[in-house]
Amino acid sequence: MRFFSLLLFCWCLNGFAQKQQAVDFIHAAIAIEPNGIEKTVQGSVEYTFLVQRKVDSIFLDAENINIINFRLNGTTIEYVNTGKKLGFKSPEKPGEYSLYIDYLARPKQTVYFFGWDDVMVGNEQIWTQGQGKYTRHWLPSFDDMTEKVEFDLSITAPKQLAVVTNGELMTKTSHKDKQTWSWNMEHPMSSYLVAFAIGDFKEETRESSTRVPIILYYNQKDSSRVAPTYKYTTEHFNFLEQEIGVPYPWQNYKQVPVHDFMYGGMENTSCTLFSDQYMIDEKGFVDKNYVNVNAHELAHQWFGNLVTEVSGAHHWLQEGFATYYAYLAEKEVFGDDYYYWKLYETAQKLIAESEKGNGESLLDPKASSLTFYEKGAWALVLLQDLVGDRAFKKGIQTYLLAYSFKNATVADFLAVMEKASGKDLEEFRKKWLVASEFPKASALAYLKKKDPSIKRLEELATTIESSTVITKENVTNFYNSKAPIGFKKEFIKRYVNQLDTPTLQKILMEGELLVRQAIIANLEQIPAQLQTDFETLLKDDSYLTQEYALLVLWQQFPERGSFYLDSLSTVEGLPNKSLRILWLTLALITEQYNSSAKKQYYEELNAFTAPEYNFEVRINAFRYLIQIQALSDSSLRNLVQATQHHSWQFRLFAKRQLQHLVSLPNMAARLEDLQPSLSETEKELISKLLTE
Repeated sequence: MRFFSLLLFCWCLNGFAQKQQAVDFIHAAIAIEPNGIEKTVQGSVEYTFLVQRKVDSIFLDAENINIINFRLNGTTIEYVNTGKKLGFKSPEKPGEYSLYIDYLARPKQTVYFFGWDDVMVGNEQIWTQGQGKYTRHWLPSFDDMTEKVEFDLSITAPKQLAVVTNGELMTKTSHKDKQTWSWNMEHPMSSYLVAFAIGDFKEETRESSTRVPIILYYNQKDSSRVAPTYKYTTEHFNFLEQEIGVPYPWQNYKQVPVHDFMYGGMENTSCTLFSDQYMIDEKGFVDKNYVNVNAHELAHQWFGNLVTEVSGAHHWLQEGFATYYAYLAEKEVFGDDYYYWKLYETAQKLIAESEKGNGESLLDPKASSLTFYEKGAWALVLLQDLVGDRAFKKGIQTYLLAYSFKNATVADFLAVMEKASGKDLEEFRKKWLVASEFPKASALAYLKKKDPSIKRLEELATTIESSTVITKENVTNFYNSKAPIGFKKEFIKRYVNQLDTPTLQKILMEGELLVRQAIIANLEQIPAQLQTDFETLLKDDSYLTQEYALLVLWQQFPERGSFYLDSLSTVEGLPNKSLRILWLTLALITEQYNSSAKKQYYEELNAFTAPEYNFEVRINAFRYLIQIQALSDSSLRNLVQATQHHSWQFRLFAKRQLQHLVSLPNMAARLEDLQPSLSETEKELISKLLTE
């Protein structure tokens, strides 16, 4: 290379993270063709940028991307590619320029390919998760969240598959067995919010009260689950627009369920991706639903996408705000009692961590999700209470309008809120944002002021803690059948094992599903005289209640085990298949139960460990199979391969299970036998485990 390239390379190593304030990237025209078989992204991007004052060099982030062409204003120029960064000499004169990059990416993360290597038809998907600084793995872009660009994408995919990405679909162009989907954005955003999903998706379109299209995607197999899954979506949208006081800032809002998504959801601009484990039926709604995640990701379209944090130290402005507004949206559809008891539940978690010395400041960029989400929401609850609803809403509206399509800091937000309210918020900042300790007294005082049933539960707790003798009568007298569900659930969780049998039976027969569920989930021993009453839970309108009841009844009344299994032999349960997997496990270990079908049960249970299933399903299957020592060779191989999964939670689970398994008789030999079928990375892992 010439002297410039060498000099630039050295400069790159010493100072790549500089703010490029002299250069402003305005627009990106992106054309990509992901290849599911090769697991590559063939692409090009043409950036329009402004040089506003003299600067030596310009940089982009690009992780392990092979550059094919690199042109400035149509002329091929020299550049440096370190494997992580791209750099080139800046034009000498201020003005507008065009940078064209033709490239091939082999992303090790951020772009995920599913269903392209198996024999199943119709399960092929490709989707992205770029939160943080990871879009650079498939698109030369910017780790710096303050570099906001209008991204327009054209994506080519097999004709039988649908493509979804940021913005509004403008055209679909067919050529042979492929189709190119061209999308348009109207406003700039940070690079981490660029996303796409490709798969066999169908769609259903709704409309907000302000005429914004709301496009809901689903897989054909889940068509009957669209209504319960997306319940309250339009209500959330209308409520948040009104409550926030700023119109929804993007052309439309799309939601796409994808396979094996590692989180609940991700708020990509106008294009939320979420785990298909939330695609539930009517019965499953009470146990696990998309309502909160739905509202949370939608709120991010304002808090995070419209106005973006400057850095991780200001993450409260995104996660705390999205959590807070999601709770308000739930309050709108589920009522005040639900809202205050949800806050009580999160306060208990925060208090417990704080009292263990694990409290964290909301200004700590390395704080936990519990801190950013739940303590962050609590800070806003108390801020709204401090300044009043009118001033709070005025401050929120002013903040969003002042920093639209820009970045903000916590100090920026507080300054706006101080002006809107006329109050000095320094004490609030110290107490709720700076301090690591969770303000227990303030939180509980607020809740007891807002909800009398919370005050009643706290009084009961105080009475019990101060008593030398706790009688069942003391506890029973505090139970109120007219209290909110939140009170009843928490009461049962804490005191169900201190209730007398008549009271327990009375509560069980009250007819409230979540109360019955709390009882079966927390009761240590079913009274013999209530066995028949508890057996009715096998037919309850909740998969979780049925699952809890099956396990508890099977354990405590083994002579009726076959009857219990027969009662639920055709029920699959939630998308994570936890009920079906429990049923198969119990069917295998229950002597004389359908002996002729044991082999079938064994094969079905082991099949749930395969990669085509969501990792939640696989974790459930692995746990039970390991517990009853029934891992097949295929399942053992699946467990080893899971150590390379894209979900860090699943990888960690798999490694820990293998660490446990190597200590068991004959397992070392079985792992040795697997080695020829493993990748080099997997072989190294097994060799290390066997020699530890």
